[in-house]
Amino acid sequence: MQRKGFVLGGTLIVDEVKIIDTYPREGTLVKILASSKGVGGCPTNNSINLKTLDPVIPVAVVGRIGDDEKGRYVLERLREKGVDTHAVTISTEKPTSYTDVMTAKDSGQRTFFHDVGANAEWTVAHIPFEDFAGYKIAQIGYILLLDGMDAVDPEYGTVMARAFARFQQMGLKTTVDVVSEMSDRFTRLVTPALQYVDYLILNEIEAGQTVGILLRDDARKLRGERLREVAEKLLAAGKSELVVIHMPEGGYALSRSGQEVKCPSYQISEQEIQGSVGAGDAFCSGVLYGLEQEQPLEECLQLGTTLAACNLFSPTATGGALSLAAAQEKMRDRPLRPLTF
Repeated sequence: MQRKGFVLGGTLIVDEVKIIDTYPREGTLVKILASSKGVGGCPTNNSINLKTLDPVIPVAVVGRIGDDEKGRYVLERLREKGVDTHAVTISTEKPTSYTDVMTAKDSGQRTFFHDVGANAEWTVAHIPFEDFAGYKIAQIGYILLLDGMDAVDPEYGTVMARAFARFQQMGLKTTVDVVSEMSDRFTRLVTPALQYVDYLILNEIEAGQTVGILLRDDARKLRGERLREVAEKLLAAGKSELVVIHMPEGGYALSRSGQEVKCPSYQISEQEIQGSVGAGDAFCSGVLYGLEQEQPLEECLQLGTTLAACNLFSPTATGGALSLAAAQEKMRDRPLRPLTF
């Protein structure tokens, strides 16, 4: 069987994005400079990115929404891109998940106020695995935001690990996404999944939290000299064949065979950046597309940094998505940052 395309499961979210001049202290007022609406979450962002990048590639989304306007909005946005949504189920008890995203113009930092909603109900029982036998890559995200999937499983550790094991048994490659959170839940919830994840793609915060090594110092400077150590520990913690770590400075990859690849990000002025919501997902989409197309690892990382850069020109998670040719042309003459890791 010649496998092709992606099945993407997990958090289906509507993002309400506000650009504010600065982040306020508690109890004070701040001005909203602009606002916009878009879909968010791992499967929604990546499916739109991938179908915009390559409209003919098969992409299916699995998840759960509420029976409400926000849920209909998610389905409309996915279907207009040609995403298969037949496995999206509808809750009669919970609303569609949404996030109020506050992006401070002066610092570029994002703060998220999140309602888990129907995502809390989604679990392995809602996945019609047999419908996806011909697909090539399965992704689920986010760990830490899917209560049903984060639940304990007596055999696999977590319910999400069970889902990944099932996809692997069917012959699909698996990949996971994790939400950034400063907590002690990483080891307990992420580690079980690593036994059944082929491609582990995390940002520097998530990667460091998982193995207990901070990749930024107190001044927020990247500790690039520890990237390989973190990647090696992630490989040792599970059975992944590839670890990719992305950060504003660029992308880093280490395979189980020992191949190491580094790729700096593009130089984009603060005046040009409209927002960074979804930039990590855009990077992930580029890497996954390259892996699906069986491109060299260096080209996978380069495409990831290209899509992440394009994302910065829009305030929403997928507003900067472009076709493969358009994305490459947009960034063709842009200089790269000096490699600092």
